[in-house]
Amino acid sequence: MYRKGEVSYQPIPLPDRVQMPEAEALAASKTFLAQMKTRHSVRQYAPRDVPEALITTCIAAAGSAPSGANHQPWFFAAISNPEMKARIRAAAEDEEREFYAGGAGDEWLAALEPIGTGVSKPHLTEAPWLIVVFAQRWGETEDGTRYKNYYVPESVGIAVGFLIAAIHHAGLVCLEHTPNPMKFLGEMCGRPASEKAMMILPVGYPSDDATVPAVAKRKKPLEQICTVFR
Repeated sequence: MYRKGEVSYQPIPLPDRVQMPEAEALAASKTFLAQMKTRHSVRQYAPRDVPEALITTCIAAAGSAPSGANHQPWFFAAISNPEMKARIRAAAEDEEREFYAGGAGDEWLAALEPIGTGVSKPHLTEAPWLIVVFAQRWGETEDGTRYKNYYVPESVGIAVGFLIAAIHHAGLVCLEHTPNPMKFLGEMCGRPASEKAMMILPVGYPSDDATVPAVAKRKKPLEQICTVFR
């Protein structure tokens, strides 16, 4: 985290060592892979409360992500307020009407057809929580001096990956919704002009009749996403 005047490098001993024997490490990695293969983006949520502490603990995990120059250029607004969720849903559906009425090209709409998305976004009010992820484009010190953040999209993307993994690890489900532009989110959540809403994650438990599109189970095999150079 950036603090004015802290500009010198001060190494400390590695505080945590989590290394393990190779066989144990491979087993752990396979266990993690198997768990992440059970993660799904879900649009139908159960009317079941989720404790605030569970949500904030997942956010804390996201906050442990690496970032450019360790500036941690992210902020997470956790929303359970029904009126705020309703406002977000209304704005999202207004944007989607424009999108599906011609704002998106034919190729994009064709790509989305197997996913089954549309204008209606009931998950934005049915999920017990919405987590709005903000990217901090620049920072300010306590005296108002502006400083630059580095690799902001990359850093926030890594943090969101941590967040999604933490949500799944906690037995919850979520869905990735990208606001465009929904500029009111910053004002509604009390965020400064330096921050831009990057993503909204509805979070909760899946409903008993929850479904996922069949195409979502199709993942590229390892040989299509990885090359090993020895």
